[in-house]
Amino acid sequence: MISDYRLVAKSWQTPFVVLLGGCLISLVGFGARSSYGLYLGPMTFDLNWTRETFALAMALQNLFWGICLPLAGILVDRYGPLWVVIGGALIYALGTFGMTWVESSGSLYLAGGILVGTGVAFTSFSLVTATMVRVVGAQRRSLVMGLCTAAGSVGQVLYSPITQGMISSHGWSSALVVTAVSVCLIIPLAFMLPNDPRVRDENVVHTGSIGAMREAFAHRGFLLLTAGFFVCGFHVAFITVHLPVYVSDLGLGSMVGAIAISLIGIFNIAGSLLSGAFGQRFSKKWGLSGIYAIRAVTLLVFLIAPKSELTIYIFAATMGLLWLSTVPLTAGIIAQVFGIRYMATLYGFVFLGHQIGSFIGVWMGGYIYDLTGSYDLMWQAGIILGLGAALIHLPINEQPVPRLQVE
Repeated sequence: MISDYRLVAKSWQTPFVVLLGGCLISLVGFGARSSYGLYLGPMTFDLNWTRETFALAMALQNLFWGICLPLAGILVDRYGPLWVVIGGALIYALGTFGMTWVESSGSLYLAGGILVGTGVAFTSFSLVTATMVRVVGAQRRSLVMGLCTAAGSVGQVLYSPITQGMISSHGWSSALVVTAVSVCLIIPLAFMLPNDPRVRDENVVHTGSIGAMREAFAHRGFLLLTAGFFVCGFHVAFITVHLPVYVSDLGLGSMVGAIAISLIGIFNIAGSLLSGAFGQRFSKKWGLSGIYAIRAVTLLVFLIAPKSELTIYIFAATMGLLWLSTVPLTAGIIAQVFGIRYMATLYGFVFLGHQIGSFIGVWMGGYIYDLTGSYDLMWQAGIILGLGAALIHLPINEQPVPRLQVE
């Protein structure tokens, strides 16, 4: 059922066009973003920086992604996604291109941290997802969320080996230029999205995003969901940025790290789709609790297992299944409990928790390595946080707020 489609889309913006455009934006935006960890080794070597210097820039990128996403969500919920996404793509490309000119840590923090992070926020797959679910019925929303997340993983699969090949053959500066140009593809794709933020057949009593935020922050489940998403960000950002160089530290080839990141993306396609399908039929909070518990076990096994190329690939494949499978379930709980009219805004605040975790995971990874010469403490922290996240989702009430309940 596509109850609100005629209201929010132009005649040529069929559901297929909207879903295709949203998935392609997610592919480019998330794919480009997932490749930045491949630059840690070559950039720190050429520019004589510590790993903490690069890690702090990536941490700032994640932080500004999180800080700016609620603002982007408010703008999308009020004005529609078109010009928000286009503006974000331009900032994203500018920051990526600016990384080719950096000569100091401060310029790296500005270009690769603040500008890229802001651009990623304003082109985020969560904004696209909030638009995509407006052209499908309620029974298909979790599946659409999984589809958009899986599309981002396809981007990770494509960008990681291509970027590593570009770095190896042409240097990291040329690879960044190509990435910046590819980000500009988001601009024409944005026109495939309907730009009317309204929805039909939903009892919306809020006069704006502020009312929706008050309702959400008074709900204990919303706060628990935000706290749990912090752990997802810690895991994902640390592994994305530090796994390639960790693999090199083990004496394995640089392409092994790139293939590992690509494998995470490949298996995350299946994980995201399975998560979306799970959320259509079963309790989303139980799904989230299970994912975080299995992550903790996976990290523990990886920490104590003998390291080899095969071990790296098995770890990457397993983590890929669990990677962003949290997103369809987390976003699904928001839509189920609070509705979709202000979904971009509310998900933006939950995602801020994710990105605070990302900031700490990326920066602390570099700090811990420079301090101890090892990433062991980071793997141990990931295990403890995973177990905590598995518990924190259990008390969440998944019932819709009273205004959305059908009597």
